[in-house]
Amino acid sequence: MTTFAMFSPEGDEAVAKIVEVAKTNNLGWQEVMPLLRNLADSDYDRFGEAMDTEVREAVYTALNLTEDFYV
Repeated sequence: MTTFAMFSPEGDEAVAKIVEVAKTNNLGWQEVMPLLRNLADSDYDRFGEAMDTEVREAVYTALNLTEDFYV
């Protein structure tokens, strides 16, 4: 499994699911960012780092996106 720089395996798993959904549904970066934000907000103690730059960069790279990263 790819790691996404989350602080726990559970966090990496949650982000991996977002990446899977994004790939399956051909989502763009502007559609993926709110999913990461929702994950971070759902339980800040467990997933708060989902909006960290390192995590977002790992997701962006995993999705092979080319659109503007800073939206």
